[in-house]
Amino acid sequence: MKHLFKILIIAVLGFFVISCEKDEDQAVITETTKSNISADKTTLVLDKNNEDNIALNITWNKSAFDLPVVSSQQLQFAVKGKNFVGATAMDAVTSPITFTNKQLNSMALSFGGSPDVVIELEVRLKTLIGAAAFYSNVTTLKITPYILGPVYNFTDLYLIGDATAGAWDNVASNTKIYPLVKTTTAGIYTYTGYFAQGGFKIIKTPGSWATQYGSGSSAGVLDTSGGSGNISVAAAGYYKLTVNTSALTYTFVPVATPTATYTAISMIGPAAGGWSTDLDLQKSTFDPHVWTRKNVMLSSGEFKFRANHDWGTSWGVAQEFFGTAALGGANIPLTTTFHYDVYFNDATGDYTLIPVN
Repeated sequence: MKHLFKILIIAVLGFFVISCEKDEDQAVITETTKSNISADKTTLVLDKNNEDNIALNITWNKSAFDLPVVSSQQLQFAVKGKNFVGATAMDAVTSPITFTNKQLNSMALSFGGSPDVVIELEVRLKTLIGAAAFYSNVTTLKITPYILGPVYNFTDLYLIGDATAGAWDNVASNTKIYPLVKTTTAGIYTYTGYFAQGGFKIIKTPGSWATQYGSGSSAGVLDTSGGSGNISVAAAGYYKLTVNTSALTYTFVPVATPTATYTAISMIGPAAGGWSTDLDLQKSTFDPHVWTRKNVMLSSGEFKFRANHDWGTSWGVAQEFFGTAALGGANIPLTTTFHYDVYFNDATGDYTLIPVN
Protein backbone atom coordinates (compact mmCIF):
# COMPACT_ATOMS: atom_id res chain seq x y z
CA MET A 1 0.00 0.00 0.00
CA LYS A 2 2.86 2.37 0.81
CA HIS A 3 4.32 1.84 -2.67
CA LEU A 4 0.94 2.45 -4.27
CA PHE A 5 0.50 5.68 -2.30
CA LYS A 6 3.95 6.90 -3.41
CA ILE A 7 3.11 6.13 -7.03
CA LEU A 8 -0.12 8.20 -6.82
CA ILE A 9 1.72 11.18 -5.32
CA ILE A 10 4.37 11.07 -8.08
CA ALA A 11 1.63 10.86 -10.76
CA VAL A 12 -0.20 13.89 -9.36
CA LEU A 13 2.99 15.93 -9.12
CA GLY A 14 3.89 14.96 -12.65
CA PHE A 15 0.50 16.17 -13.90
CA PHE A 16 0.99 19.60 -12.35
CA VAL A 17 4.50 19.91 -13.76
CA ILE A 18 3.30 19.01 -17.24
CA SER A 19 0.34 21.47 -16.92
CA CYS A 20 2.69 24.26 -15.88
CA GLU A 21 4.96 23.55 -18.79
CA LYS A 22 1.97 23.72 -21.19
CA ASP A 23 0.87 27.08 -19.75
CA GLU A 24 4.36 28.46 -20.23
CA ASP A 25 4.40 27.20 -23.82
CA GLN A 26 1.14 29.03 -24.79
CA ALA A 27 1.84 31.62 -27.54
CA VAL A 28 1.33 35.33 -26.90
CA ILE A 29 0.32 37.13 -30.13
CA THR A 30 1.85 40.54 -30.65
CA GLU A 31 0.58 43.09 -33.19
CA THR A 32 3.70 44.26 -35.00
CA THR A 33 1.96 46.62 -37.45
CA LYS A 34 -1.26 48.39 -36.51
CA SER A 35 -4.15 48.30 -38.98
CA ASN A 36 -5.00 51.57 -40.72
CA ILE A 37 -8.00 53.15 -42.43
CA SER A 38 -8.40 56.28 -44.54
CA ALA A 39 -11.40 57.95 -46.20
CA ASP A 40 -11.26 59.76 -49.52
CA LYS A 41 -13.38 62.52 -47.94
CA THR A 42 -14.45 63.33 -44.40
CA THR A 43 -17.14 65.97 -45.04
CA LEU A 44 -20.12 64.67 -46.98
CA VAL A 45 -23.30 66.49 -48.02
CA LEU A 46 -25.35 63.59 -49.30
CA ASP A 47 -27.15 63.92 -52.65
CA LYS A 48 -30.78 62.80 -52.61
CA ASN A 49 -31.01 63.23 -56.39
CA ASN A 50 -28.31 60.61 -56.97
CA GLU A 51 -28.93 58.07 -54.26
CA ASP A 52 -27.08 55.22 -55.93
CA ASN A 53 -23.92 57.21 -56.71
CA ILE A 54 -20.81 56.40 -54.69
CA ALA A 55 -20.31 59.02 -51.97
CA LEU A 56 -17.41 57.57 -49.97
CA ASN A 57 -14.47 55.17 -50.30
CA ILE A 58 -12.77 53.79 -47.21
CA THR A 59 -9.38 52.13 -47.75
CA TRP A 60 -7.97 49.82 -45.11
CA ASN A 61 -4.84 47.77 -44.39
CA LYS A 62 -4.62 44.71 -42.17
CA SER A 63 -2.70 44.42 -38.95
CA ALA A 64 0.49 42.34 -39.02
CA PHE A 65 1.41 39.92 -36.21
CA ASP A 66 4.56 38.14 -35.06
CA LEU A 67 2.95 34.73 -35.64
CA PRO A 68 0.88 33.33 -38.52
CA VAL A 69 -2.80 33.91 -37.64
CA VAL A 70 -6.24 33.69 -39.18
CA SER A 71 -8.09 36.97 -38.68
CA SER A 72 -11.31 38.68 -39.75
CA GLN A 73 -11.99 42.39 -40.12
CA GLN A 74 -15.00 44.64 -39.55
CA LEU A 75 -15.63 48.33 -40.08
CA GLN A 76 -17.30 49.87 -37.04
CA PHE A 77 -19.36 53.09 -37.15
CA ALA A 78 -20.61 55.01 -34.11
CA VAL A 79 -21.65 58.50 -33.03
CA LYS A 80 -18.58 60.58 -32.21
CA GLY A 81 -17.73 60.70 -28.52
CA LYS A 82 -19.61 57.49 -27.59
CA ASN A 83 -16.44 55.34 -27.49
CA PHE A 84 -18.11 53.08 -30.07
CA VAL A 85 -20.93 52.09 -27.71
CA GLY A 86 -23.89 51.09 -29.91
CA ALA A 87 -21.62 50.78 -32.94
CA THR A 88 -22.80 49.34 -36.25
CA ALA A 89 -20.42 46.78 -37.76
CA MET A 90 -20.00 45.44 -41.27
CA ASP A 91 -17.60 42.82 -42.61
CA ALA A 92 -14.49 44.18 -44.33
CA VAL A 93 -13.40 41.73 -47.00
CA THR A 94 -11.76 43.80 -49.72
CA SER A 95 -10.35 47.31 -49.84
CA PRO A 96 -11.58 49.88 -50.62
CA ILE A 97 -15.14 49.66 -49.29
CA THR A 98 -17.57 51.93 -51.12
CA PHE A 99 -20.72 53.58 -49.80
CA THR A 100 -23.54 55.16 -51.80
CA ASN A 101 -25.46 58.27 -50.81
CA LYS A 102 -28.39 56.06 -49.90
CA GLN A 103 -26.34 53.77 -47.65
CA LEU A 104 -24.71 56.62 -45.75
CA ASN A 105 -28.02 58.45 -45.46
CA SER A 106 -29.71 55.42 -43.89
CA MET A 107 -26.79 55.02 -41.51
CA ALA A 108 -26.79 58.68 -40.46
CA LEU A 109 -30.54 58.69 -39.82
CA SER A 110 -30.33 55.40 -37.89
CA PHE A 111 -27.90 57.10 -35.49
CA GLY A 112 -30.42 59.89 -34.85
CA GLY A 113 -29.31 62.30 -37.55
CA SER A 114 -31.68 64.98 -38.83
CA PRO A 115 -32.06 66.09 -42.45
CA ASP A 116 -29.85 69.03 -43.42
CA VAL A 117 -28.04 68.87 -40.07
CA VAL A 118 -24.45 67.63 -39.74
CA ILE A 119 -23.93 64.48 -37.68
CA GLU A 120 -20.40 63.33 -36.79
CA LEU A 121 -19.72 59.60 -37.00
CA GLU A 122 -16.48 57.81 -36.11
CA VAL A 123 -15.23 54.79 -38.05
CA ARG A 124 -12.46 52.29 -37.29
CA LEU A 125 -11.31 48.81 -38.34
CA LYS A 126 -11.72 45.99 -35.85
CA THR A 127 -9.54 42.89 -36.32
CA LEU A 128 -10.61 39.67 -34.61
CA ILE A 129 -8.38 36.71 -33.82
CA GLY A 130 -10.51 34.32 -31.85
CA ALA A 131 -11.74 36.31 -28.86
CA ALA A 132 -8.95 38.90 -29.13
CA ALA A 133 -9.68 42.25 -30.79
CA PHE A 134 -7.28 44.82 -32.26
CA TYR A 135 -8.30 48.29 -33.49
CA SER A 136 -7.08 50.73 -36.12
CA ASN A 137 -6.91 54.50 -36.03
CA VAL A 138 -10.25 56.36 -35.84
CA THR A 139 -11.52 58.64 -38.63
CA THR A 140 -14.34 61.16 -38.13
CA LEU A 141 -16.93 61.70 -40.85
CA LYS A 142 -19.11 64.83 -40.93
CA ILE A 143 -22.29 63.74 -42.74
CA THR A 144 -25.28 65.88 -43.74
CA PRO A 145 -28.19 63.50 -44.43
CA TYR A 146 -31.41 64.14 -46.31
CA ILE A 147 -35.00 62.94 -46.37
CA LEU A 148 -36.57 62.24 -49.74
CA GLY A 149 -39.98 63.39 -48.65
CA PRO A 150 -43.43 61.87 -48.93
CA VAL A 151 -45.18 60.56 -52.00
CA TYR A 152 -47.42 63.56 -52.72
CA ASN A 153 -49.34 63.24 -55.98
CA PHE A 154 -51.57 66.28 -55.60
CA THR A 155 -51.87 69.67 -57.32
CA ASP A 156 -52.36 72.65 -55.03
CA LEU A 157 -54.13 75.89 -55.91
CA TYR A 158 -53.78 79.22 -54.11
CA LEU A 159 -55.79 82.42 -53.68
CA ILE A 160 -54.36 85.76 -54.74
CA GLY A 161 -55.87 89.23 -55.02
CA ASP A 162 -56.81 92.25 -52.93
CA ALA A 163 -59.85 90.37 -51.60
CA THR A 164 -57.51 87.82 -49.99
CA ALA A 165 -54.82 87.78 -47.31
CA GLY A 166 -51.99 87.68 -49.86
CA ALA A 167 -53.21 90.70 -51.86
CA TRP A 168 -51.72 90.86 -55.39
CA ASP A 169 -48.19 90.24 -54.13
CA ASN A 170 -47.39 87.15 -56.21
CA VAL A 171 -43.93 86.24 -54.95
CA ALA A 172 -42.98 82.81 -53.66
CA SER A 173 -41.94 84.28 -50.30
CA ASN A 174 -45.41 85.72 -49.60
CA THR A 175 -46.53 83.63 -46.59
CA LYS A 176 -50.10 84.94 -46.82
CA ILE A 177 -50.96 83.21 -50.07
CA TYR A 178 -53.31 80.53 -48.71
CA PRO A 179 -54.15 77.27 -50.50
CA LEU A 180 -57.58 76.01 -51.36
CA VAL A 181 -58.51 72.71 -49.71
CA LYS A 182 -58.31 69.67 -51.96
CA THR A 183 -61.11 67.12 -51.93
CA THR A 184 -61.13 63.40 -52.61
CA THR A 185 -62.61 64.19 -56.04
CA ALA A 186 -59.89 65.17 -58.50
CA GLY A 187 -60.24 68.74 -59.74
CA ILE A 188 -62.61 69.87 -56.96
CA TYR A 189 -61.30 72.44 -54.48
CA THR A 190 -62.93 74.54 -51.78
CA TYR A 191 -62.07 77.49 -49.57
CA THR A 192 -64.23 78.87 -46.77
CA GLY A 193 -63.18 82.06 -45.07
CA TYR A 194 -63.08 85.81 -44.98
CA PHE A 195 -62.84 87.82 -48.21
CA ALA A 196 -62.39 91.60 -48.35
CA GLN A 197 -64.20 93.75 -50.90
CA GLY A 198 -62.27 93.57 -54.15
CA GLY A 199 -61.28 90.74 -56.44
CA PHE A 200 -59.17 87.60 -56.64
CA LYS A 201 -57.83 84.90 -58.90
CA ILE A 202 -56.55 81.38 -58.35
CA ILE A 203 -52.98 80.36 -59.20
CA LYS A 204 -51.14 77.07 -59.25
CA THR A 205 -47.71 78.24 -58.06
CA PRO A 206 -46.92 81.24 -55.85
CA GLY A 207 -44.44 83.37 -57.74
CA SER A 208 -45.78 82.41 -61.17
CA TRP A 209 -48.76 83.43 -63.26
CA ALA A 210 -48.22 80.58 -65.72
CA THR A 211 -51.31 78.70 -64.56
CA GLN A 212 -54.15 80.88 -63.35
CA TYR A 213 -57.91 80.74 -63.11
CA GLY A 214 -60.03 83.88 -63.32
CA SER A 215 -63.51 85.01 -64.23
CA GLY A 216 -64.63 83.83 -67.65
CA SER A 217 -67.33 84.78 -70.14
CA SER A 218 -70.12 84.65 -67.56
CA ALA A 219 -70.65 84.28 -63.81
CA GLY A 220 -69.59 80.87 -62.57
CA VAL A 221 -67.28 80.20 -65.53
CA LEU A 222 -63.51 80.05 -65.18
CA ASP A 223 -61.00 81.25 -67.76
CA THR A 224 -57.40 79.99 -67.76
CA SER A 225 -55.99 82.59 -70.15
CA GLY A 226 -53.82 85.48 -69.08
CA GLY A 227 -56.68 87.76 -70.03
CA SER A 228 -59.13 86.31 -67.50
CA GLY A 229 -60.99 88.72 -65.25
CA ASN A 230 -60.93 89.00 -61.49
CA ILE A 231 -63.59 87.12 -59.53
CA SER A 232 -65.42 89.98 -57.85
CA VAL A 233 -66.29 90.30 -54.14
CA ALA A 234 -68.94 92.99 -53.80
CA ALA A 235 -69.00 93.11 -50.00
CA ALA A 236 -66.55 91.93 -47.37
CA GLY A 237 -67.61 88.88 -45.41
CA TYR A 238 -67.36 85.12 -45.14
CA TYR A 239 -67.84 83.03 -48.27
CA LYS A 240 -67.43 79.50 -49.52
CA LEU A 241 -65.62 79.13 -52.84
CA THR A 242 -65.90 75.85 -54.77
CA VAL A 243 -63.79 75.34 -57.90
CA ASN A 244 -63.98 72.63 -60.55
CA THR A 245 -60.84 72.78 -62.68
CA SER A 246 -62.06 69.97 -64.94
CA ALA A 247 -65.33 71.67 -65.86
CA LEU A 248 -63.84 75.19 -65.46
CA THR A 249 -66.66 76.32 -63.20
CA TYR A 250 -66.92 77.85 -59.73
CA THR A 251 -69.46 78.88 -57.11
CA PHE A 252 -68.99 81.68 -54.58
CA VAL A 253 -71.67 81.94 -51.90
CA PRO A 254 -71.97 83.80 -48.55
CA VAL A 255 -71.80 81.78 -45.31
CA ALA A 256 -72.47 82.69 -41.69
CA THR A 257 -69.77 84.50 -39.77
CA PRO A 258 -68.13 82.05 -37.34
CA THR A 259 -68.91 82.76 -33.69
CA ALA A 260 -66.34 80.64 -31.80
CA THR A 261 -62.91 82.22 -31.40
CA TYR A 262 -59.72 80.82 -29.91
CA THR A 263 -56.56 82.31 -28.49
CA ALA A 264 -54.38 79.42 -29.64
CA ILE A 265 -54.51 76.52 -32.08
CA SER A 266 -51.81 73.87 -31.95
CA MET A 267 -50.80 70.49 -33.30
CA ILE A 268 -50.18 67.75 -30.76
CA GLY A 269 -49.07 64.13 -31.09
CA PRO A 270 -45.96 62.14 -32.08
CA ALA A 271 -45.82 63.82 -35.52
CA ALA A 272 -45.58 67.22 -33.82
CA GLY A 273 -43.32 66.37 -30.89
CA GLY A 274 -45.42 64.17 -28.61
CA TRP A 275 -48.75 64.01 -26.78
CA SER A 276 -47.48 66.33 -24.05
CA THR A 277 -46.14 69.10 -26.31
CA ASP A 278 -48.15 71.66 -28.28
CA LEU A 279 -46.75 72.92 -31.58
CA ASP A 280 -48.45 76.31 -31.93
CA LEU A 281 -49.76 77.66 -35.21
CA GLN A 282 -49.85 81.36 -36.08
CA LYS A 283 -53.18 83.16 -36.29
CA SER A 284 -53.84 85.08 -39.50
CA THR A 285 -54.18 88.85 -39.12
CA PHE A 286 -56.56 88.82 -42.10
CA ASP A 287 -58.91 86.03 -40.99
CA PRO A 288 -58.78 85.07 -37.27
CA HIS A 289 -60.02 81.58 -38.08
CA VAL A 290 -57.08 80.68 -40.32
CA TRP A 291 -53.92 79.34 -38.68
CA THR A 292 -50.58 78.52 -40.31
CA ARG A 293 -47.12 77.14 -39.59
CA LYS A 294 -44.62 77.44 -42.42
CA ASN A 295 -41.76 75.09 -43.23
CA VAL A 296 -41.98 73.09 -40.00
CA MET A 297 -40.28 69.71 -39.51
CA LEU A 298 -42.84 67.04 -38.66
CA SER A 299 -42.16 63.39 -37.90
CA SER A 300 -43.85 60.27 -39.15
CA GLY A 301 -46.66 59.46 -36.74
CA GLU A 302 -50.02 61.03 -35.98
CA PHE A 303 -51.45 64.21 -34.52
CA LYS A 304 -54.52 66.30 -33.87
CA PHE A 305 -55.32 69.98 -33.86
CA ARG A 306 -56.59 71.41 -30.57
CA ALA A 307 -57.71 74.78 -29.21
CA ASN A 308 -56.24 76.72 -26.30
CA HIS A 309 -53.84 73.88 -25.37
CA ASP A 310 -56.75 71.88 -24.01
CA TRP A 311 -58.49 68.64 -25.01
CA GLY A 312 -61.91 70.24 -24.57
CA THR A 313 -61.84 71.19 -28.26
CA SER A 314 -59.84 69.10 -30.71
CA TRP A 315 -60.11 68.12 -34.36
CA GLY A 316 -59.04 65.04 -36.29
CA VAL A 317 -59.80 62.60 -39.09
CA ALA A 318 -57.91 59.58 -40.45
CA GLN A 319 -56.80 61.29 -43.68
CA GLU A 320 -53.27 62.34 -44.61
CA PHE A 321 -52.25 65.74 -46.07
CA PHE A 322 -55.71 67.36 -46.33
CA GLY A 323 -59.32 67.01 -45.35
CA THR A 324 -62.00 68.27 -43.01
CA ALA A 325 -61.26 67.30 -39.42
CA ALA A 326 -64.21 66.59 -37.13
CA LEU A 327 -64.51 67.75 -33.53
CA GLY A 328 -63.16 64.93 -31.39
CA GLY A 329 -62.30 62.94 -34.53
CA ALA A 330 -59.62 60.33 -35.16
CA ASN A 331 -55.89 61.04 -35.19
CA ILE A 332 -54.50 62.49 -38.44
CA PRO A 333 -51.75 60.24 -39.89
CA LEU A 334 -48.44 61.40 -41.32
CA THR A 335 -46.32 58.80 -43.06
CA THR A 336 -43.04 60.61 -43.71
CA THR A 337 -40.75 62.85 -41.67
CA PHE A 338 -40.26 66.05 -43.66
CA HIS A 339 -40.75 69.82 -43.75
CA TYR A 340 -44.36 70.93 -44.30
CA ASP A 341 -46.45 74.08 -44.66
CA VAL A 342 -49.47 73.65 -42.38
CA TYR A 343 -52.83 75.40 -42.75
CA PHE A 344 -55.89 74.99 -40.50
CA ASN A 345 -59.32 76.60 -40.44
CA ASP A 346 -60.95 76.46 -36.98
CA ALA A 347 -64.37 77.43 -38.37
CA THR A 348 -64.62 74.44 -40.72
CA GLY A 349 -61.97 71.96 -39.56
CA ASP A 350 -60.36 72.16 -43.02
CA TYR A 351 -56.62 71.49 -43.00
CA THR A 352 -53.80 71.17 -45.51
CA LEU A 353 -50.22 69.92 -45.12
CA ILE A 354 -47.99 70.62 -48.13
CA PRO A 355 -44.45 69.16 -48.31
CA VAL A 356 -41.78 71.83 -48.72
CA ASN A 357 -38.96 70.86 -51.08
